[in-house]
Amino acid sequence: MLKSIFRILVALTLLLLSQACKNNQESTSMISKKLFGKLTNGSKVNLFTLTNKSGTEATITEYGATLVSLFVADKNGKFEDVVLGYDSLDGYVKGASYFGAIVGRYGNRIGKGKFNLDGKEYQLTINDGENHLHGGALGFNKVLWKGEEIESSEGASVKFSYLSVDGEEGYPGTINITVIYTLTNNNELKIDYSATTDETTILNPTHHSYFNLTGNLENTILNHELKINAEYYTPVDSSLITTGELAKVENTPMDFSVTKKIGEKIDSDFEQLVYGKGYDHNWVLNNFDGNVNNVASLYEPTSGRLMEVLTDQPGIQFYSGNFLDGTTVGKNNIVYNHRVGLCLETQCFPDSPNKLNFPSVKLTKGDTYKQQTIYRFSIK
Repeated sequence: MLKSIFRILVALTLLLLSQACKNNQESTSMISKKLFGKLTNGSKVNLFTLTNKSGTEATITEYGATLVSLFVADKNGKFEDVVLGYDSLDGYVKGASYFGAIVGRYGNRIGKGKFNLDGKEYQLTINDGENHLHGGALGFNKVLWKGEEIESSEGASVKFSYLSVDGEEGYPGTINITVIYTLTNNNELKIDYSATTDETTILNPTHHSYFNLTGNLENTILNHELKINAEYYTPVDSSLITTGELAKVENTPMDFSVTKKIGEKIDSDFEQLVYGKGYDHNWVLNNFDGNVNNVASLYEPTSGRLMEVLTDQPGIQFYSGNFLDGTTVGKNNIVYNHRVGLCLETQCFPDSPNKLNFPSVKLTKGDTYKQQTIYRFSIK
């Protein structure tokens, strides 16, 4: 009898200890939700804040599934926001720079907005000169997603869902897409994409944060040190559409295979930099195998912040904020001047639907699109 009671007491003790450990683990990450604002049609737009055990904080809104802020510690333990954006929903609704948004259906450019798919030609919205950019006038960045907290063993996690109907911005097929942001206790912001379609279409979404690791969004990014694991890039013509060529970076200003300052050669008379008014190009990542690999690193020596980029995508677009011109007022009334932020957008290659030698972006009924990209932060 006494032995039975003892066993029961031991079992209860172990159960309580297990629950306590679980509660302690859960307390290392937190999620909060609040109203960010309302759209003109009356729709409410929520804001989710993810916090991990070290105090890193990511805030994401349902509008555009947009990363609004990302507070990361510097080498002295000071937390500062390292992404450009706005203080209010209105800024994102009216803004044209894609700050922090999920862009698509097709991230990057499609020449003249045209492509042929299974023998049929499609015409997309033209919104960048004579070309289609980042999904069109009302791409993923300009629609309301549905956000919901989800359980994750890795950290605070929020899932955003959107139904993109057939014909939206000219794209065929209805796409059901989800994007999950997870802030891990290893200071990783993980972005997981999943999508299905009811008919053959194309899909190439990406994340479009402008990073500035100084933590002062008035500073330029020219002293940031960048490395991209790529021996080739995809040159563009004067309208920034890829030519179809894979060109070597060796002995050109496009070579970031060894870490160097972004500002070192950004204003050289190299034709590609003249076309882009700086860096606005896709790099062909080494050893692409469909798995998540460490493909790039960004270091800011004053703050000591290091950001690594990991992805399962074949390319990465490095954009050095060349078209920021002081006409945009962002957070805390800061004027976003030339090159105060940079983007590292993981993707398939620009204009892939029109370049047979580029990786395919075709998504067929019955298949599921999957992508994972990770921005990992540390101190160096």
